[in-house]
Amino acid sequence: MRTTVDLTWIEGRVERWIRFGRVAEETILTRADKRVAFEPGAIFALVRWSSNEYGTVESRLDILRAVKAGQRCSTVPYVSPGAGVLLRLSGWPKVEAALVAVDIVESYGIAPEDVCPNHWQHVHNRLTAGYEPRPYTPARHAAWLKRRAVTP
Repeated sequence: MRTTVDLTWIEGRVERWIRFGRVAEETILTRADKRVAFEPGAIFALVRWSSNEYGTVESRLDILRAVKAGQRCSTVPYVSPGAGVLLRLSGWPKVEAALVAVDIVESYGIAPEDVCPNHWQHVHNRLTAGYEPRPYTPARHAAWLKRRAVTP
């Protein structure tokens, strides 16, 4: 069973898009809508933004883990059947800070979907509390890869 995400792009009104993640399947539904699917265990980031004539109504970033069949999960709008939540932020200042954390990871040549899931939880906790998150470094990534290799 794959986790599916419904995406919409109506320029300047509704923008739901994947910031990172390995898409297993993509289906174009209309000019503005598509559906993407992720394999169980895949980590991905969903950005949700919308506005009306008065300005921004919603700014959200969710970093999620696709679930296996029968696994417990949280309900997330536009995500079916749901996902494990690693980071969930709303409000542009926090979303922007989290996107900067993603950019820092990418600046080291590390794919954000390969980062230790605990790092995204750390970023969520620090930004929610109003603190700067610690950067994810190549040394931390090397330690994660070694830990993952020996942990079932």
